[in-house]
Amino acid sequence: MWSYHNPVEVKFGRGSFSRLADALAGRKYVLVTYGDEYFRQLSREIEAQAGRPVLTIDDIAPNPDIALLKRQIERFAALDAQPGVIVALGGGSVIDSAKVFAAARGDFDAMDAFLKKRATVDTIKPWPLIAVPTTAGTGSEVTCWGTVWDNADGVKFSLAHPGLYPEFSVVDPDLMIGKPRDLTIQTGLDALSHSLESLWNRNANPVSMAHAITAARGVLSTLPLLADDLRNADLRERMARAATLAGFAFSNTKTAIAHSLSYPITLRHGVPHGLACSFTLPMIIRSVVGEGGICAEGLGAIFNGNIGDAADQLTAFLGKLGVTTDHRQYGIGDGEWRELIDLAFDGERGQNFIGGKDNLLAAAGLGKEKRKAVA
Repeated sequence: MWSYHNPVEVKFGRGSFSRLADALAGRKYVLVTYGDEYFRQLSREIEAQAGRPVLTIDDIAPNPDIALLKRQIERFAALDAQPGVIVALGGGSVIDSAKVFAAARGDFDAMDAFLKKRATVDTIKPWPLIAVPTTAGTGSEVTCWGTVWDNADGVKFSLAHPGLYPEFSVVDPDLMIGKPRDLTIQTGLDALSHSLESLWNRNANPVSMAHAITAARGVLSTLPLLADDLRNADLRERMARAATLAGFAFSNTKTAIAHSLSYPITLRHGVPHGLACSFTLPMIIRSVVGEGGICAEGLGAIFNGNIGDAADQLTAFLGKLGVTTDHRQYGIGDGEWRELIDLAFDGERGQNFIGGKDNLLAAAGLGKEKRKAVA
């Protein structure tokens, strides 16, 4: 038996940003965004549509850290009345931060207790969210969780609550035109990772697989072209569509071993998330050859029926984008690499992975291979 559920209403297409006021429906809102001129201009466009926000938080940092989030949440205390909705305008860090603010409702301690599993799901009643992504990759605009980093203690937390599915996701590819090449590649590879991670996953189902196949094929066919033509509106639209579909895929499965591996790589070595969760994908594919079911069916559809060659195809794809699959190039020695693989299987995301540690170590060149028999 299987089930699939996603309650987010997606408003997709070029120019859809101009209809944001329809989703706000006259409600008082808090705007969460970045502080540079591009986003200040977008913020003025929202004000022209829907009036001024009751609060703007525009000092969002990459990989939102819990210490900064605490200070930002304290600003809600000055509000005369509660907002009716939180609007997140930006990339994954903005949307994740907005989810923290929505969950906290001005009370950091309550959110922190839930985040660190000292409180139950019924203690949190999030404010409604509207997500307006300006990059194609995070998928957070159609999921109910966000990532919170604690750099002081070197740990990462996942904030997950059914009330954190955005009410609306307004996906306007025009907002993504002209984003820098490195950011375009990194976010695009994050979307590819979301797609593939939803396949080698204990929570996979036929609907998530269908989204994953379409999303992954979209990234593979589009991202190299877009990396060399950053202002191409049609390519931006194709990548935005792929990223949203990848979000629908892993919204039901969560991520798996590649993401579990990626978190300490980002914390310890400063590798951007999109690279940290994608350079391991060929290695993981090699480790799941021989697995059947949705994993085999999905990978076969993505890589034209040649799963045995899929890892090499993907390695070549990454190489064309300037991304190496050699862990040593990210400052990770063989000893630490083995430690990180061991650690990844202990994490929540690692436990979603259908593969085995022996096979993954073998694919990494660190152990003896133990494969399932293939009929």
